[in-house]
Amino acid sequence: MVTSEGVWAQGAAGVRKYGTDTPVTLDDAFHLGSDTKAMTATLLAQLVERGRLSWNTTLAEALPELASKMDPAYRGVTLERLLAHRAGFTDDSWPEGETFESMHRLPGPPRAQRWAYAQMILHEAPTKVHPGEFLYSNRSYAIAGVIAEQADNVPWEDLMRRWLFRPLGMTTCGFGAMGTPGKIDEPRQHTLSGRTHVPIEPGPLSDNPAVIAPAGLVHCSVLDWAKFLRAHLRGEQGLPGILKPETFKKLHTAPSGDYGFGWLITSRPWAGGRALTHAGSNTQNFAVAWMAPLRDFAVVVTTNQGGDEAFKGCDAVAGALILLYNDRR
Repeated sequence: MVTSEGVWAQGAAGVRKYGTDTPVTLDDAFHLGSDTKAMTATLLAQLVERGRLSWNTTLAEALPELASKMDPAYRGVTLERLLAHRAGFTDDSWPEGETFESMHRLPGPPRAQRWAYAQMILHEAPTKVHPGEFLYSNRSYAIAGVIAEQADNVPWEDLMRRWLFRPLGMTTCGFGAMGTPGKIDEPRQHTLSGRTHVPIEPGPLSDNPAVIAPAGLVHCSVLDWAKFLRAHLRGEQGLPGILKPETFKKLHTAPSGDYGFGWLITSRPWAGGRALTHAGSNTQNFAVAWMAPLRDFAVVVTTNQGGDEAFKGCDAVAGALILLYNDRR
């Protein structure tokens, strides 16, 4: 639980690896999955403030080398529409004819892999929705990451460290599966086989490929994740930070519909009205965030297990923390 002033309540329970007795700690890193999207949107907002991009920059303008090769339907899609999942992309993360494994095998460093991925998916025509219609897609944020890389000529991972993690003091952040093979130095990811917890050893295929990293590959401690949410809450309070307050407020407003900039925007009585939420999972972890800007608090909960039980457990903890905060205000 965090407010614009800092952490209000914190806790950790459980073990790093099922079947062992090594406890998780507040400094342990947990996988955030699609909660990475709000971080990528915040990075893009910094590029907009610096004049490298605008919310109305189109895909053709942001990626001129690909403009003649991309499907014409995508050329006029703006950055703002992209971050609202209204670019017209399918919800299948992998290009037609490709797989999880083939995306891992793309040659070169992550930035080169994302560029190759961008060429593939921008060449495909929309198949489920037209640009302007909502369809949640990892492709949207993968392309947003490529746009950031082209705007600053720096890999997305380095941009995240330079403009987000370091300024906010988020020292535990990384990308992909947590921990070192052969050591229980961080929480292991887990899946369920029936009622059996199956630990996943960290390795090249133990997380999604780098091509969709901007859509869901960050890991960090809950306390560092709270620092990110605190920055957003400070912006809502009109306080200085990594972005102007008015930019933070834009990030908390859907351009159309109820999704924008890495957040599902809804309303809840306990939030005093507007509430922002997002969940993330690579099927081996689960994470969820709720933010109540009008009440100046946010809740983040995560676990190193995927599946429905992980969702139910995190949702229950988030609900309990929300009640606790409102009861004690």
